[in-house]
Amino acid sequence: MTFTPDEDTKLYFYENRLLTFVGWPFEEGCACTPETMAKAGFIHTPSANSPDVAQCFFCLKELEGWEPEDDPEKEHKAHSPSCTFITLKKSVESLTVEEFLRLEKERQKFVIKKKCNQTIDKFEEAAKLKRGQIIQTAMGEE
Repeated sequence: MTFTPDEDTKLYFYENRLLTFVGWPFEEGCACTPETMAKAGFIHTPSANSPDVAQCFFCLKELEGWEPEDDPEKEHKAHSPSCTFITLKKSVESLTVEEFLRLEKERQKFVIKKKCNQTIDKFEEAAKLKRGQIIQTAMGEE
């Protein structure tokens, strides 16, 4: 039986993260090259307005507005100190199965937290709109 990593687990590997940096605006002569970005756990997630958006595949922290001298590892640790991946002391390839599963459990916590926050944001926006409609209805009746 062969193990085929899914979309999420394949990003544990540097080579797969590096492949996402197509069109990355910082190349040679910069601290934040595709290689250093991928090494720090980032994947390139550009948008039409922001070509330099990078997201940690593990903690899902998104950073943009990169400067050529920015050190991806330092920036990652500064903006997401609770990211277990950036503080990992050994390579993914040298992890035991137990260590990998523990690490994946931590990553899933970040995924669940992000999804919950997105749902809460949608609910709050819907509540705000409904509240506005109720106020408009009440004002129209006076």
